[in-house]
Amino acid sequence: MPLSQIRQTRLFPIAGLALAGALALAACTPAGVAVGAGATAGVAAAEERGIRGAGKDTLIRVEINEAWLNSDFDTFNRLNLQIYEGRVLISGKVPNQANADEAVRLAWQADGVREVINEIEISEGGGLDDFANDALINARLDSALLFDSEIDSINYSTRSVAGTVYLLGVAQDRAELDRVFRVTRDIPNVKRVVSHVIMKDDPRRVARPASDTTGDAPGDATDAPADQPASRR
Repeated sequence: MPLSQIRQTRLFPIAGLALAGALALAACTPAGVAVGAGATAGVAAAEERGIRGAGKDTLIRVEINEAWLNSDFDTFNRLNLQIYEGRVLISGKVPNQANADEAVRLAWQADGVREVINEIEISEGGGLDDFANDALINARLDSALLFDSEIDSINYSTRSVAGTVYLLGVAQDRAELDRVFRVTRDIPNVKRVVSHVIMKDDPRRVARPASDTTGDAPGDATDAPADQPASRR
């Protein structure tokens, strides 16, 4: 769908966009569509960013991906996007600094972007072995976080690049984030963990409307682990 048509959907509630996306991603059978849409909308509602926040992040993702694709297919193919509440984390490997700078510039152009975190490496990139290893790390980590009852995994976005795992999202408290670090480091072949997770009550977060708020009130302010790096903007 052309970006101009996607932008027109902003005339309707973001919740409708989230449900429409769920329908597109669900199974093709009527039952699969119904269950998939309900499950996806339910997950979005339970996230700290809520349905509206998830919908806005989806729009940002579409806009950035289209800009990258139109600019340089090779760069588009090399980079990864993680987005949470308008905070955009870009990782991957490109052959030169000009490609990296252009990717970051284009990301800032998308409506609703509040921060761009640049974790792009200047390199020709790895081969099939790196790709397979990262895919396995991503699958194992997603599963480990999902089945850990002490972690609200829906509030985290993860991505492995050559064994380095990037974390983005919102932590309930310091204890939960520390546990996410431990779980991630226990995944085989993880070489390094880079966190850009912020706390639930961090002032950088977007305030959610009362009608779109779920869960408990924000707790005491906490800092991320000492080894959490600063964002590069």
